[in-house]
Amino acid sequence: MKYRRLGKTELNVSVVGVGTWQFGGDWGKDYTQNEVDAILYRAKELGINLIDTAECYGPHHMSESFIGDFIARDRREDWVIASKFGHQWHDHWEHAWSVEQIRIQLDESLKALRTDYIDLYQFHSGPDEVFNNDDLWTMLDKQVQAGKIRNLGISIGSNDNLYQTSKATELNAKAIQVVYNRLDRTPEERVFPSCAEQDLGVLARVPLASGYLSGKYKPGAVFEDNVRKGRQREEIDEKLKLVLQIQQNEVPEGVGMAEWALAWCLKNPAVSCVIPGCKSPEQVEANARAADLELN
Repeated sequence: MKYRRLGKTELNVSVVGVGTWQFGGDWGKDYTQNEVDAILYRAKELGINLIDTAECYGPHHMSESFIGDFIARDRREDWVIASKFGHQWHDHWEHAWSVEQIRIQLDESLKALRTDYIDLYQFHSGPDEVFNNDDLWTMLDKQVQAGKIRNLGISIGSNDNLYQTSKATELNAKAIQVVYNRLDRTPEERVFPSCAEQDLGVLARVPLASGYLSGKYKPGAVFEDNVRKGRQREEIDEKLKLVLQIQQNEVPEGVGMAEWALAWCLKNPAVSCVIPGCKSPEQVEANARAADLELN
């Protein structure tokens, strides 16, 4: 495994992390604690040290609770835990952007994660009008001073949101999370230059383009998960045709599509870490191989 500095956080993070949206059940599979343990244990064996999650990944902090149960039986200091705030899923999913709601979310996330602190606590894809709430950032800064949060970050909803990115340093946020993959290179234009100028760490989410770049699907594939099944048939087939062209023209012979796609993201010096989801220890292994794949 290779490691990079996550911007001004000074954290050294594995270039491949573990995204955990799938633990909440939205990707067509319900997880048991044993299954989550197997994924995270294998990740640790391979040198992966960053876990990205959120309060709203599954009802009642489901993803965070799975992670917390694992962490309680492992060494907390070996992990960089990144979580997010701004939405909640209790009896139903909803936005939760008031200062008091977020303060409560933080305490609930700490309880679910069974930890005293979160290494990176990220504003979760909220609109600019919420982002501009000075009282919110004042409260978060107090939580940093109290030691509950080690570093603040911003997970931008639009991957061209230069406004929120450009204000990161002003708000003491030290990392940006953004959608970036071979099918969507938008951040290269404005977001990445701003991150470089401010020395912000970058977490590249959806690096496999919601599975399109996994190499598992051909044109005509049908998706049953909650995330992709609502897409238009034409949109799905168009992406899969493009993926086929990329696989034929850009992926070296003998190299897996998924590991190539992750290594492609890491080739950009702005990117600190890619955070693909993984449904099994075998997928963790495939993702981890991207760290050793050198692309021209």
